[in-house]
Amino acid sequence: MTAVAETVQKLFISNGLITAFLLVGVVSFLSGWVSRRFTKGMIHGSAIAILAGLGLAYAGGIFASGSKGLADIPLFAGVGLLGGSMMRDFTIVSTAHGADIRELKKSGLAGVLSLVFGVILSFIVGAATAVSFGFTSPTDITTIGAGAVTFIAGPVTGSAIGAGSDVIAISIAAGVVKSVTVMALTPFAAKIIRIDTPKTAMIYGGLMGTTSGTAAGMAATNPALVPYAAMTATFYTGFGCLICPSILYWTVLKLF
Repeated sequence: MTAVAETVQKLFISNGLITAFLLVGVVSFLSGWVSRRFTKGMIHGSAIAILAGLGLAYAGGIFASGSKGLADIPLFAGVGLLGGSMMRDFTIVSTAHGADIRELKKSGLAGVLSLVFGVILSFIVGAATAVSFGFTSPTDITTIGAGAVTFIAGPVTGSAIGAGSDVIAISIAAGVVKSVTVMALTPFAAKIIRIDTPKTAMIYGGLMGTTSGTAAGMAATNPALVPYAAMTATFYTGFGCLICPSILYWTVLKLF
């Protein structure tokens, strides 16, 4: 390795968080290009970026024989900080801070009900799946159920009620699968169920919930409706983080 290469490598390693941002930026840029070039925008760049991130994490774990994915490689150690709980909680606070409850009221009772039923239905599906795979602990069932709500609600709930890191990882995986599925299917579903007005977009965001999945899917359908769908999806994430480790956890405790 030349002196220049060694210097560059030390620079990247000593500024791990900046390197992580640079990596995410490159992956996002390439994912957007692949989306436009090969799918004509039908599969949003965000979905491709998430799949690419999962692939890089797997490859990094295999290459370094570790358990932290790409963060096991010293050059990309900053990815562990960028994707850690501190940044996760920061995003929750920032998105919730930008939401206005008065805007949610504009969607009427249908918007509020979609938010409630969306969270509960997703939780029930996730919890039932956990039980079908042999999980019996209320903590594990609740954490995986919360992961089916969103991949943010899963780790937040797991951390709050004391779930193990392996179960939290499963909850994140469940949320990522849901997010990618919503991204990919929204353009097709929008035509069938007629998501063509701000109100229907807000109701759809409340039912689906995943902010990244809903926003990306709506961007591929009708960019003008993205803010409305993302609005209730943002409340969905916050609402899930609120009731999953409290009311829904208590309910699971009573049932199991």
